[in-house]
Amino acid sequence: MRIPGRSRTGTEPVTARSPLGLRLLLSIVYIPFFLAGTVFFALWAADSGPDDVPGADSLRTIAWLCAALTVVGVIDLIVVLVRRGRERGRSAGAGGRGGP
Repeated sequence: MRIPGRSRTGTEPVTARSPLGLRLLLSIVYIPFFLAGTVFFALWAADSGPDDVPGADSLRTIAWLCAALTVVGVIDLIVVLVRRGRERGRSAGAGGRGGP
């Protein structure tokens, strides 16, 4: 199937597909992990004193990094779910054969 306005430039097979199942699994596993890290490091930073090691600034930085990775994971999860829904809709519209 050819997408209008785009020509094939690589050597990948015409039927190559993105590993959406793996991306879905990784998103499901790592979103709660990074969300828990965000909460953990934010609370630790809030509870740390001026002479504590690691310092509050370092802990806040790690909390922000975890929060950013959580957002990236949520965005990827949304993209994967939309693409999987589109693929299922396309295969159902083709009479269940899975072809174009």
